[in-house]
Amino acid sequence: MDDGMAPAVFRFNFAAGSPSSPPPPHNGEGEESARNGKQNFDKHSSLLGRDDEGAFTQAPALQEIFPNEMGIRKPFTTDSVVFQGGFTLVKGRVSTSDIFGVAKTDLVPGKYEGGLKLWECTSDLINTLRREIKDGQLSFRGKRVLELGCGHGLPGILACLKGASTVHFQDFNAEVLRNLTIPNVQANLQQEQSRNKLGGGPLSKSGQFTHDIHYYAGDWGSIHELLSTVGEVDISDCSSEEDSVQVSTAGKVEQEVGPDNQNESQYSLGARALRSRRLSRSSRACEQGSDEAALEGGYDIIMMSETVYSVASLPKLYQLIKKCLKPPYGVLYVAAKKHYFGVGGGTRAFKSLVEEDGVLGAHLVTDFADGASNVREIWKFFYRT
Repeated sequence: MDDGMAPAVFRFNFAAGSPSSPPPPHNGEGEESARNGKQNFDKHSSLLGRDDEGAFTQAPALQEIFPNEMGIRKPFTTDSVVFQGGFTLVKGRVSTSDIFGVAKTDLVPGKYEGGLKLWECTSDLINTLRREIKDGQLSFRGKRVLELGCGHGLPGILACLKGASTVHFQDFNAEVLRNLTIPNVQANLQQEQSRNKLGGGPLSKSGQFTHDIHYYAGDWGSIHELLSTVGEVDISDCSSEEDSVQVSTAGKVEQEVGPDNQNESQYSLGARALRSRRLSRSSRACEQGSDEAALEGGYDIIMMSETVYSVASLPKLYQLIKKCLKPPYGVLYVAAKKHYFGVGGGTRAFKSLVEEDGVLGAHLVTDFADGASNVREIWKFFYRT
């Protein structure tokens, strides 16, 4: 079966070294290791269907996948994933051999991009989003949300539970959506529905968390044809002044539903009944209303985890984001490794691409350097003034 209950550390099975090997150094001493890894990647890329530039030689068909198209032919088995504060979601256990007819692997270019695993940066993103909500920096309520490279779809599921009006899930191939994303979304929403017994929580009168949930399969270079997009970006009406906002833990800050409410002190919220915070544009993005979102194109919030590992795919990923991120207050959350040795990507490579373009600004929300893997980071991107 797949990776079990623990989030997976991002490694290609054919990369240099083994899972038991220590992580490569994060300085100049790692250059030789990175070059060796890149050579291995190039060799296997040619065997598995990539061209010399690392791009896919063929793209999957664009299609919307509907819930009645689920491909599971046996009971959908799940494991609990417990996040900080005791917040719990479930993840499905689906193997590559069952779905793709190949042995356990992280990558089959042109066919499978690792969507059946729960990568560790996804857990980082969930924990960070919940802290942002508690700290008054983020609200999903009434927002249009897109999760790119969704896999299990846990960040998108969180958005559903927190009152998003629209949540769209995108993955490279349809098999992941049919066999994992859709049943996993349904399992989590049913679990929360049972927990609330339709008597409370973020359920509507119809018993649904979010009215507009859709699933889309396809490559980043063309998936915009199915997604909600914006026209030519015009941010001339954006104010450059920062807003001073009063935030109360008893009112303005959205409260979590779950066992972690019993001990909010871990987030240092208990002693702060009322405080003043100057919200920068990056945080103010999600404070703005989205009442007319249904009449406008694009998404208020885009989220993605472990999607920036290949430097060859970064340009088309960024172009997709610019087509889909709603100005002027749309915000993008990116959770990934600082560097992916051997494949050239990482948060810093993506950030450099964004900064060179000059349309979006960037803010490092948090990072994780636990010594068990490469440094992991959460970045927030937003429209510049």
